[in-house]
Amino acid sequence: MNTRIFIRGLVAFYLTTAFLAYAQPAKKVPTIGYLSNIDSANDSVRAEGIRLALRALGYIEGQNITIEYRYAEGQLDRLPELAAELVRLKVDIILVRGGTTTIRAAKNATKTIPIVMVSSTANPVEAA
Repeated sequence: MNTRIFIRGLVAFYLTTAFLAYAQPAKKVPTIGYLSNIDSANDSVRAEGIRLALRALGYIEGQNITIEYRYAEGQLDRLPELAAELVRLKVDIILVRGGTTTIRAAKNATKTIPIVMVSSTANPVEAA
C-alpha cells in the first residue's frame, strides 16, 4: 500500500513539473501613458484617433497593448501628480496632449521614459 501511494505521488509530481516546464512566461503587454490637460469628453476624438492608428499597426487596446489615460480636466496644477502616477505605473511611453505645462510635467516626472507630444491646433485651456 505504501508503494502505491509513493508511486502515485511520484507520478503526480512528474506530471506537475512536466506541465510547468512547458509553460511559457507571461508576455509583457506594452503600456502607453496618455496625459492630457483637458477632460476625456473634449479629448475623445483625439484619443479615438490614437486607438485607430495603433490598430492599423496591429495594436488593439485591451489585447496586446494597454493605455492608461490621465486627464487634468483643465486643472493644470494636477498635471505633475498625474504624470508621476504614470511613471509609478511603469508605462513604456508617455503620450502628452497639451501645451508646455503638460509637456513640462511629463519631463519633470521622468528622465528615462520616452515622451511623445501629440500636436494640437488649439488648446482651449492654455490659450485662455
